[in-house]
Amino acid sequence: MIKVLMICFVGLLVSCYFFSFGFTFLPPAVNTKIILAGIGAPLLFTQLFRSQRVEVSRQLFTATGLAIVFSLVCYIATDLNRTDDFAYATYYLSFAIWLLAGYTVVFVIRQVHGYINFHILTYYLAAVCLAQCILAIWIDSSPAVQSLVDRYIEQGQAFAQEVDRLYGIGASLDNAGVRFSLVLIMLSALFTRDLFQKRTMWLTVILLILFFAILILGNIIARTTSIGGVMGLLSIFFTTGLFHRIIRVEFVRFFTVLSILILVSILVAMYFYTHNELFRGYMRFAFEGFFNYYETGEFRTDSTDKLSTNMWVWPKDTRTWLIGTGLFDGWIFNTDIGYCRFVLYCGIAGFSVFASFFIFNALSFLSRYKRYKLLFLSLLAFSFIIWFKVSTDIFLIYALFYGVEGVQGSLFTSKSTVENENSLFNLGNV
Repeated sequence: MIKVLMICFVGLLVSCYFFSFGFTFLPPAVNTKIILAGIGAPLLFTQLFRSQRVEVSRQLFTATGLAIVFSLVCYIATDLNRTDDFAYATYYLSFAIWLLAGYTVVFVIRQVHGYINFHILTYYLAAVCLAQCILAIWIDSSPAVQSLVDRYIEQGQAFAQEVDRLYGIGASLDNAGVRFSLVLIMLSALFTRDLFQKRTMWLTVILLILFFAILILGNIIARTTSIGGVMGLLSIFFTTGLFHRIIRVEFVRFFTVLSILILVSILVAMYFYTHNELFRGYMRFAFEGFFNYYETGEFRTDSTDKLSTNMWVWPKDTRTWLIGTGLFDGWIFNTDIGYCRFVLYCGIAGFSVFASFFIFNALSFLSRYKRYKLLFLSLLAFSFIIWFKVSTDIFLIYALFYGVEGVQGSLFTSKSTVENENSLFNLGNV
C-alpha cells in the first residue's frame, strides 16, 4: 500500500512538471514548475557537496551556452527596437528552471524505484497524459468539478472557456497537444525496441491501449496531438518489418494485437457516436478533418483554414528580417505560427540560434544512443513541425533526459546495472 501511494505521489510530481499550473491563492509568477525548480536547487547542491566535485557534461555545457546566446540575441533585439518585451530574452532562466525542476522529478523517481531510465520515465508520462485526458472530460461534463478546479487552479482557463475547449489541470490547448505528442513518440520507441526483444506482450498490449487512448482523447483537448500520433505510427510501421518480405514472429503478434485493438476501438466509437450526443461532439471536433473529408470530399479544419489564410505574417524590411522587432507577447502580429513569431521577435539571427539549440540537443543524444536514433530524429523533426502551428518548444523533455543522465549516468541504463530490483512494472532486465 505504501508503495502504491509513493507511485501516486511520483505521478503527481510528474504531472506538476509536465503540465505545470499556478494557484489562485499564490502570486501569478509562481507555478508548479518553479516550485519544483526551487526544490531541485538544494537537492542538486547537496548532491554536489557530497560528491565534492562539480562535473558538467560537454553536451549540457554546450546546450547551456546556446541558451545563453539565444537570450542575448533576443535582448539585443529588444534593446535595438527599444521595447520591454523580454519574453525570450530571459530564456536562460526558463532553461535553468526546466533543468532544476526536471532534476527534482528524476531524483524522486530514482529514490522511489531505485533506478530510472527512459522506460520508467515514459510509463509515468503516459499515465499522466491519460489521467489529464480523463480529467479534462470530467471537468467538462461536471460543473461542480469545473467550479472546484477553477477556484484553486490558475492555468489561463478563461481563454479555453471562451473558445469552448476542454482543459485538465495544466493541460489545455496546443501546449497539451505538444506534450501528448511527445509521449506518443516516446511510446512508439518502446514498441520498436526492448519490448519486442523481451517478448513482454502483456505490457505491449497495455502500452498500445495507452497510445490509442492518449491519441483519441488527447485530440479532444488539442488536435495537435495528431502530429505525435502520426509520427509514432509511422515509426512503428517502418521499424517493425511490416513492409519486409520476412516479418519476425513477435512483430506478427504485435500487429495482430494492434489490429484487434483498432477494430474494437472503431466499434466502441461507432456505438457511442450513435448513442451519445456529448461523445459525438467530442469526436467531430477531434477528427474534424476526417469528418469534413467524408462529408465534403475536402480534408480541412477551422484551425488549418486560419493558419493558411491569414497567419503567415513575415517581416516587411531587411532590419526586421535580421534582428526582429523585439515584440512577442500577446497576439501582437495576429499569428500563432512559431516561425513567424520567432523571426518577427528576434530575426533570422535569433531564430538560427534557437533552431541550432534543438538540433544540438537531438543530435547529442542520438550520438550517444544510436540504437534509438529514430526516437531522437523524430523529436528533432517534431521540434520544427510544431512551429508551423504554434510558438513553443520541447526543451522540457530534454531537461528530463539530462536529469536522468545526471542521477543515473545513462538514459537507457538497464535494470540489471542497479542494486535495487523494485520497479514500476516487473520487466526483468530491460
